[in-house]
Amino acid sequence: MIKIDLITGFLGAGKTTFIKKYAAYLIGKGQNIGILENDYGAVNVDMMLLHDLMGEQCELEMVAGGCHRDCHRRRFKSKLIAMGMCGYDRVLVEPSGIYDVDEFFDVLQEEPLDQWYEIGNVIAIVDAKLEPDLSAEADYLLASEVANAGCVVMSKSQSASGEDIRETVAHLNRALESVRCGRRFAMETSPCQNTTETGCDARENNRSHLGSTKDILIKDWDTFQSGDFEKLITCGYVSESYQKMSEDEETFQSVYFMNVRKPIEQLREAVADIFADPACGDVFRVKGFFCEEEEPEILGLSSTAESSAAQEMPVHGTPEKQKQWLQLNATRSRITLEPISEGQEVLIVIGEHLDEGTIQRKLEGDTANTN
Repeated sequence: MIKIDLITGFLGAGKTTFIKKYAAYLIGKGQNIGILENDYGAVNVDMMLLHDLMGEQCELEMVAGGCHRDCHRRRFKSKLIAMGMCGYDRVLVEPSGIYDVDEFFDVLQEEPLDQWYEIGNVIAIVDAKLEPDLSAEADYLLASEVANAGCVVMSKSQSASGEDIRETVAHLNRALESVRCGRRFAMETSPCQNTTETGCDARENNRSHLGSTKDILIKDWDTFQSGDFEKLITCGYVSESYQKMSEDEETFQSVYFMNVRKPIEQLREAVADIFADPACGDVFRVKGFFCEEEEPEILGLSSTAESSAAQEMPVHGTPEKQKQWLQLNATRSRITLEPISEGQEVLIVIGEHLDEGTIQRKLEGDTANTN
């Protein structure tokens, strides 16, 4: 049977970044894997971030979103049936950050999937500096993601304090309690012999030495070793029950803006304003790509000579501007813009009670075009 792993986590937790590392380790072990990007949105940005994994040992698939929950569930099952015929050793499923994990378990109990797939692991990615003030709906989704996890992996722990991590664990427990789930997480204290193992920072003398338990892994992902990945590959999952939220209570939305073109700093300011202005709604994440055109360099010339040469150069010989794709990934606490080899001109805003018109006006300015 094919092992199937669910890599889940709330909006902006870092699922795609984790999958790149996890999948690369599996490929290095000689496994043939399939990655299924399973998102409610009509445009799947995260799939584009995984393209460098594609090759003889790794294929990418996606579930087309933008449809009703039941339709999405049928498409998810159909895609797993097709992938079941491809001879993978393991399939990794990355759902939306607003995905109810019960769908994963329910679908895999249906024929013929119950004969083809064996659930391997449920891994929940949680931001080590989890935002304290989430809505009841957001806490429900957070609880559903961690309730059945064989391992909770803290992201960005290298920039979190001991108090941040303790508050995050306490938040997980409150979310679990709110849905009447009996599971609870606890952190052990231990000597901090290896600062990367526990997320400790030796410069913080007042920080307690937090140690990872069997259920929680706290470590800078860039320092993961084979033992860390082997723990994850064998972490399994936990069977827990919790109080379900009515399917009529969907409050999360995704709105899309195409061909947003602004200078980097103006875009950064616009995104920060979207998070800060309540008129936009309760925004949890903004992600996507945009293309910035850079002035061409004239090699071998000083800045003064370059300017003069550019003025004297005939029109037909003027070098074209260089295009640079940038990936935007923003939450309330941070906004990052990083170069990427290719992309699609789209920004996606995810949250609750969103006002698309207000968000569009924030992004437009004089040089933005939106659909």
